[in-house]
Amino acid sequence: MKVLRRKNSRSKTGQRQVRTLNKRAMAAACAVTALAVLFSGCVRREEQKSLSVKELSDISPALGYLAARAEHCEGFIYVENSKSDAGSFAYLYDSAAAIIALTEAGADYHAQLIADALVFAMNHDRFFDDGRLRNAYAGGNPERDSGWSILRGREAVRLPGIWKDGVWSEDYYAVSTSTGNMAWAILALCDAARNATEKKAAEYTGAAQRAAEFVLTLRSDTGGFTGGYEGWDQNQVVVTYKSTEHNIDLICAFTSLASLIRETDPLKADIYTEASEHAKTFVLGMYDKRLHCFYTGTQNDGVTVNKGVLPLDTNTWAILALNGEFADARSVIGFVEQNISVGRGFDFSAGDLNGIWNEGTAQMAVCYRLLGDIESYDRVMAYLATQTAEDGSVTATDRNGVSTGFMVSGTDIMWKYDNTTNLGATNWTAFAQMGVNPLRKR
Repeated sequence: MKVLRRKNSRSKTGQRQVRTLNKRAMAAACAVTALAVLFSGCVRREEQKSLSVKELSDISPALGYLAARAEHCEGFIYVENSKSDAGSFAYLYDSAAAIIALTEAGADYHAQLIADALVFAMNHDRFFDDGRLRNAYAGGNPERDSGWSILRGREAVRLPGIWKDGVWSEDYYAVSTSTGNMAWAILALCDAARNATEKKAAEYTGAAQRAAEFVLTLRSDTGGFTGGYEGWDQNQVVVTYKSTEHNIDLICAFTSLASLIRETDPLKADIYTEASEHAKTFVLGMYDKRLHCFYTGTQNDGVTVNKGVLPLDTNTWAILALNGEFADARSVIGFVEQNISVGRGFDFSAGDLNGIWNEGTAQMAVCYRLLGDIESYDRVMAYLATQTAEDGSVTATDRNGVSTGFMVSGTDIMWKYDNTTNLGATNWTAFAQMGVNPLRKR
């Protein structure tokens, strides 16, 4: 089974020293969470649009870290690991989720630094011009750091890679295009558009629509949307499996985009709404009413259900995306608690249970808060505080070598996480600290 979304396991640094959040930061985060109306929209905005990193850290320590990275990178955000040979890999999913988190807190300046990078990358791919985005880019400001494409004869956004023995090597997953990552980019661009100037809003909305039109080409007649494309440029091949997680993302992405353009283009909005329903039908078809869990998706034939790995995020994201439309949410939580819990947190999937995956654990915190289980929410947040550094960043796992149950895309290597700074875990901890469901209906 191929990796379904993203991997940050390339960055292998030494174990970080971590400590619990200071009392002031925790009090600020809790105060914001207590005052927010539970997932009814977003954090109360200040009139000021350029909140400082300090102000954002008072809202959420993890959010402050994301804002600091946006200021430093001035575009695609990534984790700087001095001991890693992976280069500045900036994963699309991480940057898109950060846009949503920053926008929720009114940090529009920081969010738009990243959103501008997405638009530039879409418009300056070295080979494609169809609205797709790659799974990862070279971190930083792509407009400033772009190169020249011999194939296209024009300026092109840089993709991540490393020089080794005089040869430039790129990553199979990074240069590919995952449907789930495209969905998160659409969500992020829609959120950025809602809080931008008229000119910027038009740019972000246009890019979101181009991305959506690309995803529509992945629609399957047997239900849902397929996984995207894999490989290098002209040799890319269609991914034929269907991911439940990808389709969950698309439920929200298409709905958000339809809402954004409803007044200006109602006919296109109807198309996106129908696409959202198409994705939702597939997702509901992946639910096992006996086990109370969502399967990971299909095998490569696009029809046979893949029951080999039962991931946590397929279940947490389904709860968040189907909020109010799915009666078995608490039963799904029970399945996760019984089959994927490890100590005070949760692993990536049911299986060896050899460590705590902090991103998924933060997702569970968001679910607990959504369902009104504040006791469980507080317990998980107390654990996440032990995984948080002074700068607000969160580690991927509580130890090194935590397996996911999947293989690294394009290889026969087991996909694992280490106890290093991780943007996915930091993004979801920010959502949990703010009391925000990023997959809510817009």
